[in-house]
Amino acid sequence: MTSTSPASDDNEHVDGAGGWRGSLRRAARRTTAARLTPTARRITTARLTPTERRVTTAEVAHTLQRITMAKLAPIAQRSTKAKLTPVIGGALLTLFAVIETIVRAGATPPAPVPILLLLAAFTTLPVALLAEQPIVATLTVTTATVLSIIPFRTLTIAGLAAQLVVLYRIGRRGSQLLAALLAMPFVVVILADQGGGGENWTLTVLLASLAPVAAWAGIAVRARTEAAEHSAAREVIAGSLLEHTARGERARISRELHDVVAHHISMIAVQAESARLATPGMPAAGAHKLSSIGDTARAALTEMRRLLGVLREDTRADTPDRQPQPGLHQLNELLDAARDATGATARLIVRGWLAPLDPGVELAAYRIVQEALTNTRRHAPGAAVDVELNYGTGVLRIRIRDNGPGPPPEPPDGGHGLAGMRERATAVGGELRAGAATGGGFLVEAKLPAKAEAGT
Repeated sequence: MTSTSPASDDNEHVDGAGGWRGSLRRAARRTTAARLTPTARRITTARLTPTERRVTTAEVAHTLQRITMAKLAPIAQRSTKAKLTPVIGGALLTLFAVIETIVRAGATPPAPVPILLLLAAFTTLPVALLAEQPIVATLTVTTATVLSIIPFRTLTIAGLAAQLVVLYRIGRRGSQLLAALLAMPFVVVILADQGGGGENWTLTVLLASLAPVAAWAGIAVRARTEAAEHSAAREVIAGSLLEHTARGERARISRELHDVVAHHISMIAVQAESARLATPGMPAAGAHKLSSIGDTARAALTEMRRLLGVLREDTRADTPDRQPQPGLHQLNELLDAARDATGATARLIVRGWLAPLDPGVELAAYRIVQEALTNTRRHAPGAAVDVELNYGTGVLRIRIRDNGPGPPPEPPDGGHGLAGMRERATAVGGELRAGAATGGGFLVEAKLPAKAEAGT
């Protein structure tokens, strides 16, 4: 009677029905936990709430696990064929080595033919074990080859090929130090015995020349493959985290705009109710329609709060800290805080006729300036900053420029401030660009619609 346990899943054979899929899932989970989750935590910590952090990290891990599974599945399906290749190669090399030994034995062999045949088998047949026991196969082939050269002064072409194959294989997928060490004995043999000749001596010289090349070729291919895999993994991580970070930034913008939209809907309800009560002699149908408008506005407000409530981490925890959303009238306070934090100069320049703006546009403008000042403190500490607001006809132009060193050659890992500013500008129908300023420094320019709020 046999029993099974959950632990037995770890011992599933890759050739069994569905076994390789379980192995891939476990490998993908280990890869995600070891490499991806710390990066996801580091990048998503800066802006997201704890709830968003947990959700985003889980989504990134799940997405990258699926990607890993998709990439490893074809490899797992070909694993059986890959295991058969060394077996077939070892059998063919052994056959060629035996035939070559019999042909070259002649009338006066250097040793009894059975011993030569045994050496020929031991220098080639272990190649069949490369897939399962690469170290054992490499040590066996190398030992048999050295014994063939030193005491018996014989070496087959198949044995030479087998030695090069195992050295390349151990250098590419095994111990690099072991590959380098096992290539040295043949060089020592040639240096110690320089008086040989004939076909065996030629093969020995060829092996001593090619053995280090095979070992270092395997090491070089391994290093190049690992570098390509790491680069691909970093690209996948960066793309996935950028997508999830942008999604989190949109959620944050939605939470902030919630108060603005709620104000408008509340005003619809209040004005409809006021018109119904304050207009004398209003027909019953008109009063009923105004009442319906107020009821619809209140229902829409309730549904909107219920829908956007999922974007808040904890209503009870957020309630004591709630305050009106900031606007452009608070820019002076923002610049004062920037001066106190860095001691550098921060100027506010206003051009044009000040016009009332939609609250959503004011909020976006304030957040863009706030994020630009934060980036300046982070990447150009001590740099002076000019914040310019230019009120035009139907447009508000914002320019934030510092006199720091300018943008770095490569974007910093994990930064998403510029992406967040672009999201805010796009959300209100505007546009934003950022880059090196003429004459040095960094420049952020935004163009937002300046249509006044209705009723002001």
